[in-house]
Amino acid sequence: MIPASLSRIMLPEDANAAGIVHGGVVMKEIDNAAGVAAIRHTRKICVTASIDRLDFHKPAFIGDLLTIKAGINMTGKTSMEIGARVETEDLLTGVKTHLASAYLTFVALGDDKKPIAVPPLILATEEDFRRNRQALNRRTLRLSEKKRESECQMDNSKC
Repeated sequence: MIPASLSRIMLPEDANAAGIVHGGVVMKEIDNAAGVAAIRHTRKICVTASIDRLDFHKPAFIGDLLTIKAGINMTGKTSMEIGARVETEDLLTGVKTHLASAYLTFVALGDDKKPIAVPPLILATEEDFRRNRQALNRRTLRLSEKKRESECQMDNSKC
């Protein structure tokens, strides 16, 4: 796995009037870091298929350094789950805080802009195996929810 790490200082345009960074700004940076991890793994254009979960634990403020670390947890046929961890650093004190975590699904695209097969993930460490197991469990839940949602759209009585 080739992880990605992106950092950016949070500026006034990233925040509300209280100086708290907008969640959408953080989300965009998560998507960027996850995209880098996906492209590094496949060496293909990759697009976001879904954001499975995004949990904010703490706020970020103007002046904080936002750092996102993203890595592939699992690969399927044409898609992959990427986990992202967001931290902030108060540059004046050096204090780092776990801001948020997210799971995203990306799909690799061929030259025709249609999904193509992704390389398998090579699991090397116990941590890699643990993340992969957890990702497979989340995938099962995602597919179950997707099926239920599809059935609901076809027949409201199943909602």
